[in-house]
Amino acid sequence: VPYEELPVVLPDDAEFKPTGESPLKYHEGFLKTKCPKCGGDAERETDTMDTFICSSWYYYAYVAPYWKKGETLSKTDLPWDAEKIRNMCPVDQYTGGIEHATMHLLYFRFFTKALADMGLLDFREPAKRLFNQGMILGEDHEKMSKSRGNVVNPDDLVQKYGTDTVRAYLMFLGPWDAGAPWNPHGIEGLARFFKGVWTLCQMEVPETVTVKTETEKQLRKTLHQTLKKAGEDLQHFRFNTAIATVMAFRNVLKAEAEAAGSDVWKECLEGMLLMLAPIAPHITEELWEKIKPGSGSIHQQTWPEYEESLIVEDMVTLVVQVNGKVRDRLEMLAGTSKEEAEQSALAAPKVQSYLEGRQIRKVIVVPERLVNIVCG
Repeated sequence: VPYEELPVVLPDDAEFKPTGESPLKYHEGFLKTKCPKCGGDAERETDTMDTFICSSWYYYAYVAPYWKKGETLSKTDLPWDAEKIRNMCPVDQYTGGIEHATMHLLYFRFFTKALADMGLLDFREPAKRLFNQGMILGEDHEKMSKSRGNVVNPDDLVQKYGTDTVRAYLMFLGPWDAGAPWNPHGIEGLARFFKGVWTLCQMEVPETVTVKTETEKQLRKTLHQTLKKAGEDLQHFRFNTAIATVMAFRNVLKAEAEAAGSDVWKECLEGMLLMLAPIAPHITEELWEKIKPGSGSIHQQTWPEYEESLIVEDMVTLVVQVNGKVRDRLEMLAGTSKEEAEQSALAAPKVQSYLEGRQIRKVIVVPERLVNIVCG
């Protein structure tokens, strides 16, 4: 297009039809033109809008649009309510694959900076935090593809295990930012775990229950320790260790089933379901109605707070080594299982930097003291 003919102005009377094609394709005034070289009849390109362009800024208009059907904005009008934008933006959390760094994030950040330069925004970064999730690989440790024949059909898994179990297993496979190869055997353990949670919440309990003071104290302490650990893990995308923590808590409840029906038991069940709600939304919704009928959706409840006085005791320092050299120290609950200690050590960011590109050959766990990761 010759420089003097730029910019090519888009029509404001294009008709949007549910065809899946650009409305420009059906606008004769825009579509039909003359070739700038030969002067003959020509057609303009109509596929002009990359989806990255749209998703890089339209969320601002979604927050607080001024425009209503039938209204026309003047060129001096802001496209959104600036005060509401100020209250709700920037975006709290952006999550996407590492490949976004040279794709969507370029447009996403550019538009916000350009809008700020135009005086339409008073901040220059579109999101407060960025998190790059890893990729679930095939069993052969390669990227899933039909040509490799290593694709796992999620519909088959959902049919067999249910949506919540599949969802939780994807979170449990490994550190969320690292990804992991698919393991078809581990999902059985998650299925058994949720069956155990279901059983605890469906237990028939007596009308009156007497619980030993020490048992009540220990259950409440374990609950608050679990609330702290799982809450912090979820906040920082450590889904695998959050699930492992709640699993350990479920085992404690199973061992103390004689307390079923007591006030502290009810507190523990409620806390367990609230911690699991972001992980298994459907199962927890149904069980919440069972133990707290008429209290509304579990997903409208506030996150349970822990009491610091109940958790400062019984914490131990777990030394994490890679090939015998200390690489990190983790604060863990006393009594943490070997499995959870191993998961937490492998998920620690400082440790992951020493494991990158290396094969883990063995993990040695000394309960409440040491995890030594042997790799080559």
